[in-house]
Amino acid sequence: MAIIKGLEWTFDTVAESYGKMRPGYPSELYDDIFEMIALNESCNVVEIGIGAGQATLPVLKTGCKVTAVEYGKNLTELCRQKFKDFPNFSVVNMKFEDYECERNSWDLIYCASAFHWIPEEIGYPKVFDMLKSGGVFARFANHPYKDKEREGLWKEIQKLYAIYMPGNPAPNEYTEEDAKNRADIASKYGFTDISYKLYYRTRSFTAEEYLELLNTYSDHVALTEDIRKKFFSQIRDAINDYGGQITIFDTIDLQLARKP
Repeated sequence: MAIIKGLEWTFDTVAESYGKMRPGYPSELYDDIFEMIALNESCNVVEIGIGAGQATLPVLKTGCKVTAVEYGKNLTELCRQKFKDFPNFSVVNMKFEDYECERNSWDLIYCASAFHWIPEEIGYPKVFDMLKSGGVFARFANHPYKDKEREGLWKEIQKLYAIYMPGNPAPNEYTEEDAKNRADIASKYGFTDISYKLYYRTRSFTAEEYLELLNTYSDHVALTEDIRKKFFSQIRDAINDYGGQITIFDTIDLQLARKP
């Protein structure tokens, strides 16, 4: 879906749906992070933009101290309750850009599907400054793509986007070249040992489930209620006309980089 700067607030208005419908991440991704940096009770970690905590539990289970930074007030409270049984977890309600902490003090800083909201020239230097020497930055994100098995359905849905969200281009499938170019950004800010990896999966939804998912995307939440109702009603009809199911093909990219 399109990324529109200034719509960060939208996620907090649908916190419960966000927690229910947004996916987690493959176990292999965490294996690759932990291979680069072994975490234990003595480690300090920051998660940028925790959202509803889809990427948090595998890190918490290592025993490390996790401090999450979350802009949304409702999402902050949701995660505070979700992880209340973990004494090694805390969450602060503010933008990462405004978060102040001791320099050179963190073993791992990671961000799942949220770092694109932070200006590059602010985010990367801040992460670099916060990390200890030898510390690791892990940035990963999910990139959903069309239903490859139902080309007719995809075309019908794109016709509806042209009506209700003109100027919202259909996303291209995320490629290895995209992943490499994004990972290489870290080299401009002093990081070394830069690597990337791609993971793949599919997710299937009924029409109603798919609409609930769409209602967690910032540009869809920002639609006026009357437009969104008409738009979603016709998407529902299109999915039901094609058997009542839609499948999303996900590509997840992981970027790893180390502070020398």
